[in-house]
Amino acid sequence: MRKLLALIIISFTFIQCSKLDQEPKAVMSKNAVFENEAGVALYANSFYNLLPNANGVMRSGNDEMSDMIARNTVPSYLIPRGFGPQQSSGWSWNDLRNINSFLQNLDNSSLSADIKRNYTGIARFFRAMFYFDKVVRFGDVPWINKAMTVDDEDLYKGRDSRFVVMDSVLADLDYAVEAIALTQDNSRTLITKNIAQALKSRICLFEGTFRKYQTQYGQVSTANKYLEEAVKASEAIIASKQFSLNTGDKGYRNLFISKSPVANEVMLANVYSTQLAVLHDANWYWTSATYGIRASFTKTFINTYLNIDGTPFTNNPNYDKLIFQEETKNRDQRLSQTIRTKDYGRINANVFSLSPPLFSYTYTGYQPIKWVLDDRYYDTNSYNDNVTPIFRYAEILLNYAEAKAELKNLSLADWNMSIGALRSRAGITNTALPTTADPYLQTKYFPGITDPLLLEIRRERGIELVLEGFRFRDLIRWKKGDLLEMEWDGMYVPALNTYIDLNEDNVPDVYFYQGTLSVSRIAGVSYMDVSATLSSGQVNPFQLKGGTSGKIIWSNHIKREWEDFKYIYPIPEPDRLQNPNLGQNAGWEMN
Repeated sequence: MRKLLALIIISFTFIQCSKLDQEPKAVMSKNAVFENEAGVALYANSFYNLLPNANGVMRSGNDEMSDMIARNTVPSYLIPRGFGPQQSSGWSWNDLRNINSFLQNLDNSSLSADIKRNYTGIARFFRAMFYFDKVVRFGDVPWINKAMTVDDEDLYKGRDSRFVVMDSVLADLDYAVEAIALTQDNSRTLITKNIAQALKSRICLFEGTFRKYQTQYGQVSTANKYLEEAVKASEAIIASKQFSLNTGDKGYRNLFISKSPVANEVMLANVYSTQLAVLHDANWYWTSATYGIRASFTKTFINTYLNIDGTPFTNNPNYDKLIFQEETKNRDQRLSQTIRTKDYGRINANVFSLSPPLFSYTYTGYQPIKWVLDDRYYDTNSYNDNVTPIFRYAEILLNYAEAKAELKNLSLADWNMSIGALRSRAGITNTALPTTADPYLQTKYFPGITDPLLLEIRRERGIELVLEGFRFRDLIRWKKGDLLEMEWDGMYVPALNTYIDLNEDNVPDVYFYQGTLSVSRIAGVSYMDVSATLSSGQVNPFQLKGGTSGKIIWSNHIKREWEDFKYIYPIPEPDRLQNPNLGQNAGWEMN
């Protein structure tokens, strides 16, 4: 909401200036803006447009292309020769020019040193965020810290090393942490010192682990510097005692369906309003069979949720053959707060009814509910007014634990305060420090990791932050892009031609068969043909692993291929042609 209002105000103030260092055509001059704090504050509000909106938090390509979900179509990025410089995008620098122009004009103003320092800190916070996104996407990018004019010789410069740029990003973050004056914001919509620390925690964890695991760059020796900075930033937030985990009944789920930020845990959020018509479309996206990508969690991922007693679910020798009704019982409570399980229900015209997974939406049986409001009113358009957290205290605890574990100095007290606390919030009764590596996590996800602490922290991160836009970047920094080739599997089906009651309310929900349906259809039941071949002669994308029984397999016939050059996107071809000095990222030349 703040971002929308700021954009409207700035638009009226500057009336379509082509450059922010030009004299506006109407209303206010540059001097009028930069010679009083109100004008500077108004201008600084425009930077909030860089924060991810609901779409950017919930999906934004980071979780739409993930090893945890199946979807309606295979992303073109994973199809051999399906993506290249012609399809690439994101090489836009207008936001940077806006920030640098602000910094230059503010520096030349006659405002007090304290005012200039505060707003410089805010601008450099957003510049760090801007550059982090560019580096993650493209690798090497040009570092620009001045407001360039159309005849500037650097306008067509080449790219700087991503490692040099990230050192400059760290310098911006350090400045922002020290300079931003605001220490507390009860609305959870403003940039404060703690938010600057939170961004630093996130960025430094990424960069430290990227340098450690992406060994081809020869930067392993510099990784610990960033990991130590991630620890420091996280510790500062923890020590502030301004935040805590949200507990109580559905304490996890309430973070994502609340109409106002759950202030004890949510540090920064996008706030929406029906009255102001500032809304998003989460329900429509996550419940529609035709809008969005019909994202469905894979069984391989669902298997990572612990039992409620803290033991791995996969310790059960029959874990892969338990039916949905059994596998979803006595598990980490976040499971039932993330997907439709036995007691999940929805409201229609003020009437509550149990709502099992719907195979008109889900491909796997594991249907997401994390962002979905329970009232069906919200399902058919952009009606959602629930907040979308951008920074949560839970992430800070995860960043802290991972950075400490990577540095080999995570103590029992650290574990209890971070991972142990997250598991306790999820109802897990045994949150003890792990002493042995989980073979399932090693076999399915991280065969190169033997440290049980790191394995459990990565398990926890995947579960706690799922569908919040982190996973693809986590795969980048861990050098685990190959996980995107993982089979899209679903719930276990013991036999054909049998009605299945998924939520045990004595009402059948789904029926699996092959060929011609031999029973009369019952209203409300999904009838799923799992024949190997459809009547059209085409391969059926929806099958069972064992033919007549076994795990659901979705779109297994479409090849998904990961190649390591895909850790960074190609420079978009139009931009490279406009400035040949940019060159092209290795591996993308032939695409």
